[in-house]
This record gives sequence, structure tokens and C-alpha cells, in this order.
Amino acid sequence: MPDPSPATYPFTSGAALYVRELGVDIPDLLEKRVYNRARARGAERVTQAIEGKIEKNVGTDMPAEFEVLSYPVARMIVSCIGDDYLIRRYALAEAKAAHESLVGEQRSVLVAMGQEFGMDIDISEQRFRLHFTDYVRYAHRMHDTGWKLVNRQLQSGWLSLSVREFTRLLQEAIRDRIQHDLPLEIPSETNICDKLSGHIAAVKESLGARKTEFEIGGEVNPDAFPPCIANAITMLQGGVNLAHSARFATTAFLRNIGMSVDEIVGMFGGSPDFDETRTRYQVEHIAGHEYTAPGCDTMKTYGNCVGADDLCGRIVHPLNYYRIKKKARVSGENAGAAQAAVRQTA
Repeated sequence: MPDPSPATYPFTSGAALYVRELGVDIPDLLEKRVYNRARARGAERVTQAIEGKIEKNVGTDMPAEFEVLSYPVARMIVSCIGDDYLIRRYALAEAKAAHESLVGEQRSVLVAMGQEFGMDIDISEQRFRLHFTDYVRYAHRMHDTGWKLVNRQLQSGWLSLSVREFTRLLQEAIRDRIQHDLPLEIPSETNICDKLSGHIAAVKESLGARKTEFEIGGEVNPDAFPPCIANAITMLQGGVNLAHSARFATTAFLRNIGMSVDEIVGMFGGSPDFDETRTRYQVEHIAGHEYTAPGCDTMKTYGNCVGADDLCGRIVHPLNYYRIKKKARVSGENAGAAQAAVRQTA
């Protein structure tokens, strides 16, 4: 059974063995000119992940060993920055890039990849038979009803998957591994972050620009969002699939405070299974029925009350939180402007 390609799947144990066999230590990788392209490609991986897709080095003269070595460089850059949003977005992009390659792989490679993650696979038939414990481990985040275990046929603890379904589960397994391993522990005495400072600065600039895209202009004040909504938006931007109840609450809340359908659809763009047509339909449905966001009791019931602060204890609805916070911030800004005017005329 062939091993997955180290250059295409650099997160595998086979790729780690390949790197060890190359005999390249970290100081050499970060300092020697011969590895400039590997370092540049590592930073490019992270930047492309921020933008949403890691492009393959197809049709270039990039040596396979540099492509493999770019992966640990990328992990070091992400770890030096240590931003949770960046970690989630990077892990998702690497997983999506791997999934794109897996779609065209032979069955034997898919089985080998499943075994890489310790999946108990029965390969006695054309479809993939997977034990339900492995299925639940990776399918629990997929919220489409077709993925729910109650909607699958079980035979003695096993269920049957199509190639498409199996590769989608592999994507989740890959994302789990990459995200769980980050950030790496980087001892300060190694000076790794200093040696990558130029690449880190470029990635931070790209990260800041990406985060700015989610800032809401006009009269909507994101600084006044209640913790539950702020948390949901952070998860969306980090490529996390929200539960249906959280998606509804977030959409209804954003509509209630004046955001447009286009702006809300854009907020969901980082979801792993983002489908613009479907998302737009759902947002327009909520907007058309003028639903009001759920109250705090409902948010608690569905496990969506996250990070409650002192103000949360004095209100019963997320919209009340927003109105109070926004009014306080506007008052504070007006007071600050008045004080500045007084100082200028003094």
C-alpha cells in the first residue's frame, strides 16, 4: 500500500520521517541561504491560509524537499504569532488543501491516510466501512442532517461511506491534528522567532488586513456586541462550524441591529462547509420573517451563552446588552470629543 506523498501531505508520520532522513536541523533551515525558498514558501503557506486557500506548487520548479520543509517553517511562524484565529484558519486551509488532493487519490492512498489517523476501516467492499466510534469522532462537527449518526445505517457498529464522505471525514481528521499541535512550544533561547521576524511581520500584516474585513461600519458598533455573539463571530472567522441554534441567533441578532443580508452572508464565509447560495437563502429567510434574536434564557438552554460578564447578569436579552453598551460608548465618545474641543479652545 503506497504511503501518502510527503510533499502533498506534510502533516503525516511519513513526512516527518522524510524530514528526519533529510538531516536538516532547525538552525540550518532558518539560516542557510540554500533554504531561502523553503522559508519563503512556509510564510506563503500561512499568508495563503489567511486568504482562504493554500495553492499547490503545480508547474513550478520547487524541489519536493523544499515543499516538505516549508511545512515546519509555517508551523513555527504560526506558533510565534500565537493568534487563535490564525491557528484555526491555518489548520482549516491545510486540511482543505489536503482534501483537494485526496479527491483524486487511489483507494489505497485513502485507506493509508485513514490508518494514519488510527481509523478502523473495513476494506472488504467498494465503499468504505468505518466503525461508528471513528465516525462520531470526526463527523460531530458537520451539522447537515445527513451526517447525524441517527440518520446512518449501522450494522454491528459499522457504517458504510462513499468515497466523497470518507475523504470529507479525512479533512476533519487532518484539521484536528494540525490545530491540536499548535502553537508549538518555542523556547526563547532558540531565537527562532527572531530569525523568522521578516516573514512573521509580513504574515501579521496580512492577518491584520483580514481581520479588518470583518469590522462593521456605519451605525453598527461591534465593540458593543454581547459576549455570546462576539464568540460566535470569532468562531465563524476562525473556520468553526456553528451549531444551527448559534447560527440562527447570530443571524437574527445581526439583522436586528441593522446589518444587511450581504454583510451577514460574508460573516459566514470562513465556515468549512460554506455554501453561499444556501447561506444566503437561510439569511434571507430569517430577514424576511423579521425574527427577533433569542433571549438569554434560550441562549443558555442551547449552550450558546458564552463568556457572560457583569452586564449579562443584569439583562435578559442580547439586544438589551447591545443597546446599553452602544449608548455608553457613544456617550463616552461624545464626552471625549467635548473635552478635546475645550482643550483646543483653551
